[in-house]
Amino acid sequence: MNVPFWGWAALLAVILAMLALDLLAHRRAHVVGVREAALWSVVWVSLGLSFGLVVWWIYGAQAGGEYFAGYLIEKSLAVDNVFVFALIFTSFAVPREYLHRILFYGVLGALVFRAIFIAGGAALIDQFHWVLYLFGGLLVLTGWRMFLHRDEEGDPRRNPVLKLVSRFVPVTDEYHGQRFWVRLSGRWVATPLFTVLVLVETSDIVFAVDSIPAIFAVTREPFLVFSSNAFAILGLRAMFFLLADLMHRFVYLKAGLAAILVFVGVKMLLLDVYPIPIAYSLTFIAASIAVAVVASLRATRERVGSPR
Repeated sequence: MNVPFWGWAALLAVILAMLALDLLAHRRAHVVGVREAALWSVVWVSLGLSFGLVVWWIYGAQAGGEYFAGYLIEKSLAVDNVFVFALIFTSFAVPREYLHRILFYGVLGALVFRAIFIAGGAALIDQFHWVLYLFGGLLVLTGWRMFLHRDEEGDPRRNPVLKLVSRFVPVTDEYHGQRFWVRLSGRWVATPLFTVLVLVETSDIVFAVDSIPAIFAVTREPFLVFSSNAFAILGLRAMFFLLADLMHRFVYLKAGLAAILVFVGVKMLLLDVYPIPIAYSLTFIAASIAVAVVASLRATRERVGSPR
C-alpha cells in the first residue's frame, strides 16, 4: 500500500481541523448533555466510517477491511478508557463542566503517544519479524488478565505516577475554574485539574500498549494503523459523555474486550501458519462487542426488573 505524502498531509489536516472545530464549539465550560454527546458521536462515527469507505474505494477491499477491523478494535477498547476515566473523575470529584477540557487534552496526548508507538512498532516489525510473536503473546496475556480481573476497580489515588507528581510539584486542593496552574502566595502551584490530566495521560500510554499491538494483528500498514486509531480516539470525548452514566450496565463488556484481545493475539501468533482472513476478524470483533453489549443490557434489565 503506497500512500503518497499528500495522503498523510490530508489525514493530519482533517484531524487538526476537527480538533480545532471541537475546541471552538466547547470553548466555554459547560456540562455536556446526552443529546449533545449523541450528536457529536454521530459526527465522529460518520467521519471514521466515511474515511474507511474512501480507503476501500482507493486501495481496495483488503485495505478497507483492515481499516475497519482496526477501527472496531480501537473503538471497543476505547470503552475501557471510559471506565477508567470515569473512575478518575469520580475519585477527584471533578466538576462536570470541566470534563471536556480534560478529555480534549487527553485525546490530544493519546494521538501523540500512539503516533510514537506506531512508528516504533512498525520499525521493530520491519527489522525483527519475531516481534509479532511477542506482541501476540502480550495480547493473549493481557486479554486473560482482563478477563480474570474484569470485576475489579483500581484506586487512581494509588497510582505511582501521582505520588511522583505530588512529591515534586506543589498542588493546591481547590479547583480554580479550568486552570491547570494558579499563582498563590507568590508561587505557581498545580490545581487538582492538572493532577487529573496527568492520570488521564498516563492511562493513555497504558492503553496504547494494548491497542497498538492489537491493530498490528490486523494490518501492518502504518497509515491504516494510525488513521483507524485517530478516528476512533477522536470520538472518545463524546463517547464518555454518552456512556459515563450507563457504565454500570455494561457488566459483560470487559469479558467481550478480553475475548477480542485474545483473538487478535492468537491471530498474530498464527500469522505464519494460518493467516486468518480479515473478513473473519471483522466478524469476530463485531460479534464479540454485540454479544457483550446485548447480554449486559439484558442482564441489568432483568436485575432491575426482578422482584426483591
